[in-house]
Amino acid sequence: MSIDLLVHGGDVLTVDDAATVVPDGAVAVHAGAILAVGPADELRERYTAAEEIDAAGCLVLPGLINTHTHLAMTLLRGRADDVTLQGFLERVLKWEAELLAPENVAAAVRLAVAESLRAGVTSALDMYWFHEAAERAAHETGWRLHTGPTFMDVPGPPDGIAYEERLGWARRDLEARGPAEPGRRPVVFAHSAYTLSPGQLTEVFALAREFGALVHIHAAENATEVATVEVRHGKRPVELLDSLGLLGPDVLLAHAVDLTGPEIAALARTGTAVAHCPVSNLKLGCGIAPVPRLLSAGVTVGLGTDGAVSSNSLDVLGAVRQAALVHKAAGDPTAVGAEQAVRMATIEGARALGLGEQLGSLEAGKRADLIVLDLDAPHLRPRHDPWSTLAYAAHPSDVRDTVVDGRVLMRDRRLTTLDERAVIAALEALL
Repeated sequence: MSIDLLVHGGDVLTVDDAATVVPDGAVAVHAGAILAVGPADELRERYTAAEEIDAAGCLVLPGLINTHTHLAMTLLRGRADDVTLQGFLERVLKWEAELLAPENVAAAVRLAVAESLRAGVTSALDMYWFHEAAERAAHETGWRLHTGPTFMDVPGPPDGIAYEERLGWARRDLEARGPAEPGRRPVVFAHSAYTLSPGQLTEVFALAREFGALVHIHAAENATEVATVEVRHGKRPVELLDSLGLLGPDVLLAHAVDLTGPEIAALARTGTAVAHCPVSNLKLGCGIAPVPRLLSAGVTVGLGTDGAVSSNSLDVLGAVRQAALVHKAAGDPTAVGAEQAVRMATIEGARALGLGEQLGSLEAGKRADLIVLDLDAPHLRPRHDPWSTLAYAAHPSDVRDTVVDGRVLMRDRRLTTLDERAVIAALEALL
C-alpha cells in the first residue's frame, strides 16, 4: 500500500494508556492520520511511502501540546521581567494598546510558530487579540493552532470592539467556521473573572456552549487575583464559576494556583480541566499550583508556557522539567513523576482540550502530530528510560524533526514552511 510518510528506525514512545514503547519501531502516516504503529521491519514491508524519515538512534513521540499561551506576546519578550502579576498586567496592557494590530500579531505569531516547531510543539491553545490574523499566519505554516474570540471588558481594547459588540462579532466568527476540522474544535476565551462580570461570564459561556466550543479562562493565578474577585463579586474565582454553573468538561482553567480543597473537588466533580504553567507562575511569584492534589482528585491537567513575555520562552519541554521538579519541593520526590509530566504535555493536554481521541498519542486513527528527538548528544547518554530522558535531560535543541497533520514542518532541524531569518527580521522591524 502506498502512503504519504513512514517514520522508522527509532524507539517509538506511543504515550498510549499502556505506556507502550516500540523498539526499532515505525509510524505509518497517510492523509494526515496515523495508519499504524509497530516494528519497523513489519511496517516497511507493508507500506511504500512517498516520504520517509529515518529515525535510527532517535526517540519518536507525540508532538507536545501547549495548553495555555499568548503567542503574539513574543513582541514583548523581555520587557516585563521581575515584577508581580499585577505589575506585569499594568505594563503589558499599555504596550498592547501601542503595538497591537493584525499585521503585528501575524508577524509575532510566525516567530512563535518557528520557536514552537524547533521545540517540538505541534499545537497550542492561543488566547489573544486579533485571533483571525494569528489563525491565518499559523495556517500558512501548516501548524495546528487552537484559537477563537476573546472576551475582556476593558476600556479601549486593541481591536476596538467594545464588549457590547463582541457577542455579535464572536457569533459571526463561530458561524463562519462551519464543522470542526480533524484535530481542532471551536474555542471561546473568557479572559477572567476580574475583567468580566458574572453576567458577562454567563453570556460568554452560553455562546460557547451553543457552538460546542471549549471555554478557556484565567482563574486563581495568584492570591491577589483571588482577593480582587472576592471583593468585587463576593466569591473566589473558581467558587464563582461553580456557583454560576459554568464549570464543566468543556472548560479549561489557566493556572489554578490558589485553590481550596472544595474548589479542587468542584473541578473534579464537573470534569473541568487545568492548564498548569509552572515557569510563568514561578517567574511572576504567583506560587505553585496544587497539581498533585488535582491529579489525586482526578482532574485532567495539561501543560502551558503562558506568553513569551511572562515565561520568556515557548518551551514546553522546559515546562515538563519544571512540573516534574517543582512539586517535589514539598518533600515528596514522587509528587509528579517523569512519565506523568510527559503525559501532561501530550495526551493529558489533548484531553484538556477535549481532543484526546484525536491528538496526544501515537495510535492508529489519530492525527499524525509527532516529533523525532535526536538521542546522540552526550547529555542524553546513557539511555535507561525514555520518560526520564524527556523529563529531566532533553532540550528543545534535541528535536530534529517535527510533523503536524502528517506534514513535515521541520526536517533535520530546518523549517520547511518558514524562512526564519525573514520572520525574525519582520518582527524586529516592528520594534
